Amino acid sequence: MAFSRDDIDRVRQATDLVELFAAVTKVKRSGRSYMAICPFHQEKSPSMSIDPAKGVYHCFGCQKSGDVYTFVQETQGLDFNEAVEELARRAGIHIESDPGADRQRGRRAALHEAVRRAIEVYHQRLKTAPDAGPARKYLRGRGYDADVVEEYKLGWAPEAWDTLVKELRAAGIPDRVMVEAGLARRGRGGRLYDYFRGRVMFPIYDLRGDPAGFGARLLGGDGAKYLNSPDSAIYNKSRLLYGLDKARTAIARSGRSVVVEGYTDVIALHRAGVPEAVATCGTALTEEHFDLLRRFADRVVLAFDADEAGTEAARRTSELEAPVRLDLDMRVAVMPDGGDPADIVQAGRASEVLEAIEQSRPLLQFRLEREVAGLDLSEPEARARALHSAATLVARIIDPIARREYERFVARLVGVDLETVERATDDIRRPTGQRPRPTRPATPRRRLESDFLRVMIANPPGADEIRSDIFQEPDLKRVAEVLEGARRPDGGAVDVAALDLPDDLRSLVMAHAVEGTPDSAAELIERARMLRIDAEIDRLEALVAATDPSQEEYSRAFERLIALQREKRQG
Repeated sequence: MAFSRDDIDRVRQATDLVELFAAVTKVKRSGRSYMAICPFHQEKSPSMSIDPAKGVYHCFGCQKSGDVYTFVQETQGLDFNEAVEELARRAGIHIESDPGADRQRGRRAALHEAVRRAIEVYHQRLKTAPDAGPARKYLRGRGYDADVVEEYKLGWAPEAWDTLVKELRAAGIPDRVMVEAGLARRGRGGRLYDYFRGRVMFPIYDLRGDPAGFGARLLGGDGAKYLNSPDSAIYNKSRLLYGLDKARTAIARSGRSVVVEGYTDVIALHRAGVPEAVATCGTALTEEHFDLLRRFADRVVLAFDADEAGTEAARRTSELEAPVRLDLDMRVAVMPDGGDPADIVQAGRASEVLEAIEQSRPLLQFRLEREVAGLDLSEPEARARALHSAATLVARIIDPIARREYERFVARLVGVDLETVERATDDIRRPTGQRPRPTRPATPRRRLESDFLRVMIANPPGADEIRSDIFQEPDLKRVAEVLEGARRPDGGAVDVAALDLPDDLRSLVMAHAVEGTPDSAAELIERARMLRIDAEIDRLEALVAATDPSQEEYSRAFERLIALQREKRQG
């Protein structure tokens, strides 16, 4: 959806930037402007300058800057259009969008309202219903008093078949909306009955704080211990994190998120002084979850249970793309004595959990150490198995500098020389039968650009993302300029034999041509795109800093900057 320039400006002018900041941090007047403790990094003295007249802010510590829209995007994890909508709602301003978007919003609003009503029904039953006694006992046993029940809107779904259905019908909620929201389902005879029964209810909210669904714990009888709402237009467990609506500001301020396995772990850590805690909603961590967390901070600490399930969760996470891209600082906090965070906090040992989080170590390091744990590395066969397992993990790391450092770590861990680890890693990264490189690039940057050239020569789909302007090595840049002009419009590899090249470049091109397409071509194409985005972001940041915010050029550059920053976060 798109909004008119007039509407965007009208909402911007109606929004008090100082008020937005005051909701999340301390603000103090300083002449005609204001100073604040920056909400985007940890500091003791205020370094965030806010100019309400111009409607812009800048932090002299972390260099964060922007306007009301940027602030809402950064603190609430919204895109630009969502930020416009949110601020328009706060200001009571009606803005026009396309009718299709309006209909979709209306549908989502109806689902949110149904879930909101269900939260109240379950919440009131937990507090007053006689049949909720076991649920109240369970929560007291977890150390949850009335304040916790109220803050997190915990509830109770009774054993009866249609308690919620009757309540929602009385409130005017249509049957189809109940079904679509995952609150009810139809039996074989068409009768509508409650989706959740005999469970303690944990409401789940989206980033805006709108109710999206439930996590539900069974207290007795048959069935899964935990049951989550089915996917709907407002609930997608792969894109939601329990507690993120409460934790997002704390995450942005501290620069880290703490991911735990259960809802009770989140509540326990919030009460123990870790407001950055979130949990998945009955599923493993996904790339979409990391995209969410990446909006607020670059460090993710996995505080999983110290049992086999927790170790397996860490293993699955390490196999995702985020850890090997290294665009997030992924770490593991090992819980003491094999317990889960909630149990340890309840036992009065919250300090031990806090210490484990502070002493977290890199996820890939943790995974590598677990791969060799229990092996007798004095035996050649065990060392070979350990080396193969470790090299398989290291080979997935995209950044060549980081990969080199982890090769050094593996050499020390397994007890072999660095060259052996490098050969093992290269063999895994290189397709079977591929010829080894005739020369080894002298630097990581030259090595990367050599890989770029090989992709340009092979010209697979997407290779046009690799352009000569990102090259720094003079000779490789000259080759890239030639290859850029020789690309076939219909696709297919460049005919290097037909290129008009001086002798010094011809041998260089042929050397790259015979090496074939890198097995990481797609990763290299994406890396090239990111390098171009980084360069354009640097240019726009300099332009914005040097331009008067009242000028149209500033607005165009700023919006383009925000769009590129969002594109970079989304990968």
